[in-house]
Amino acid sequence: MEKVIERFKRYIAIDTKSDENNSTCPSTPGQLKLGALLVEELKEVGLENVKQDENGYVYATLSSNLDKKVPTIGFIAHLDTSPSMDGQCINPYVFTYQGGDIQLNDQYSITVEEFPFLEDLVGKELITTDGTTLLGADDKAGIAAIVNAMEYLIIHPEIKHGDIKIGFTPDEEIGRGADRFDIDGFAADFAYTVDGGPIGELEYENFNAASAKVKIQGKSVHPGSAKNIMINSLRIAMELENMLPINEKPEYTEGYEGFYLLDTMNGSVDYTVMDYIIRDHSMDQFNKKKAYFKKIVEFLNNKYGNIITLEIEDSYYNMKKKIEPHIEVIELAKDSMLELGIEPMIQPIRGGTDGARLSYMGLPCPNIFTGGYNFHGRFEFIPTESIQLASQLIVKIAANNAK
Repeated sequence: MEKVIERFKRYIAIDTKSDENNSTCPSTPGQLKLGALLVEELKEVGLENVKQDENGYVYATLSSNLDKKVPTIGFIAHLDTSPSMDGQCINPYVFTYQGGDIQLNDQYSITVEEFPFLEDLVGKELITTDGTTLLGADDKAGIAAIVNAMEYLIIHPEIKHGDIKIGFTPDEEIGRGADRFDIDGFAADFAYTVDGGPIGELEYENFNAASAKVKIQGKSVHPGSAKNIMINSLRIAMELENMLPINEKPEYTEGYEGFYLLDTMNGSVDYTVMDYIIRDHSMDQFNKKKAYFKKIVEFLNNKYGNIITLEIEDSYYNMKKKIEPHIEVIELAKDSMLELGIEPMIQPIRGGTDGARLSYMGLPCPNIFTGGYNFHGRFEFIPTESIQLASQLIVKIAANNAK
């Protein structure tokens, strides 16, 4: 237990938040730093063919100890953390949770009122932030669980397994994690991203996803002489936002319900840029959302004189279509969880993973849990035993795949 937690704390101390405004791969130098550290650790553990390629992807192999051929399995996690907050967590709190609200600092607390699932974690050892950064369990807990599992399999050769491939990807949080993934070199028959939330999560459905960039060219003149001349791009931006269905925003949706999210807006009277994400599990509803967005822009352009440009780009699609023909991959993970006394929670991801893209690239790749909560912000935390259970599940999946 202690070794995997010390690994995790070492990883989260490196700031690897990605940057969508940087077109390099990886988008930030911290990801290269963490990748280089992992290369050394994987070599020390005893893996083969360990490398960090020119794009920051880290690959390694644990060779089979069987005298028969079984499917080659892969385990994948991502190096980057969300760009929503500082990603260097150098002051994590580790403590046994006694119940009640968790005070992170003088300003921020994780409250039972907002996060009632805390009541199920009384008596567990937790790792939280100090309220000034995110934790980085998404997805450094996945990395720690994978490295720990590989070391365990090497130390315990009596556990039989086939070839196992490891992949750590950059820039997953900004939708680029699979862009330069070496599918052919990875050479796995199927894989799992270790990138889920609470214990038991097993996911092979995710959103269809698109990004939308809106550029509004206004007309700025002195407000004292603005009548019938000024076009305030900020006001038009607000008008556009208010034309989207209020009940199709993230804060009003759950389960299979999709949404529009205004992610960033920067501008002035003269010029404004808005960045949206569009999400839906249903391809039909996804396409309708994009069409409705285009219709709003068309209406406003007719109203104000073609001052708005819109760029919509699909990001990834629901992996369900690609996983269902290989449902045995889900059954393998499900049965392995049950053998460990873990109740599988098969549910749709209200988000996406590298696995969604990889599945469409020919590598069936559902998602399994890390055990973390409240990803992408200062309230992120993880029970220490969850990382260990994730690691045990990886070992169990590898062993059951060899039977």
